[in-house]
Amino acid sequence: MEMCNLEKRGKLFILTFTGEDEHRMNPARIDAIRSALNQIRSDSTSLSGSVLITTAHGKFFSNGYDLAWAGSSPDKIRLMSSKLRELVADLISFPLPTVAAITGHACAAGLIFAFCHDYIVMRKDRGFLYMSETDIGLKIPAWFIAVISCKIGDAKVRRDVVLKAKKLTAEQALESGIIDAAFDTAAETAEGAVELGEKLVKNGWNGQVYGENRTQLYREILDKLGVDETTDDVNNVAIATSKM
Repeated sequence: MEMCNLEKRGKLFILTFTGEDEHRMNPARIDAIRSALNQIRSDSTSLSGSVLITTAHGKFFSNGYDLAWAGSSPDKIRLMSSKLRELVADLISFPLPTVAAITGHACAAGLIFAFCHDYIVMRKDRGFLYMSETDIGLKIPAWFIAVISCKIGDAKVRRDVVLKAKKLTAEQALESGIIDAAFDTAAETAEGAVELGEKLVKNGWNGQVYGENRTQLYREILDKLGVDETTDDVNNVAIATSKM
């Protein structure tokens, strides 16, 4: 089953999660995303001045880790965590600007994935940003917190997202400076992402330099990626799975 599709439109690379499922982050989906990113990296003639846009079909942008796939297996949980951390490292070092077009819910690990893009646009009529861990009884890894701290500047909003599991609408996220733009519908959100991408393309930035500068900007996140805390809470993962 195809999990994502990569389209090249001039200087824009558009990566779309396909299908109407929840686009949960399991090893197969993460491998598909990383394969697409590697395909873009190999297109050396197009990197400078190009932009990546990531979006999704259906109700969800991504509903987080695939806890049902992992079950209570420490090996599966460890593999899922390892692969997501590798994907995050890929995005932070990626040699072009990145835009997440959130046209549905972005939750937990799915929200962390969205946060690892440089710019975020979001639809107003459906979907929210949600760190569900407190609600379902899971500890949030230190590297998740590093991403959240880099992307949510308001300490009160950051507290509410992490400790209250507050669901943020597009309007709330825009007001808090978490996203860059909000649009009325999914179609307008996709169009807005393309318009933003085309504006970024006009800068003609050197991709290698851009990626290196982003790496320095988010060094705090990269420094946390080497520690895997996911398996500390295996029993709670099983409990969380039962709440899904």
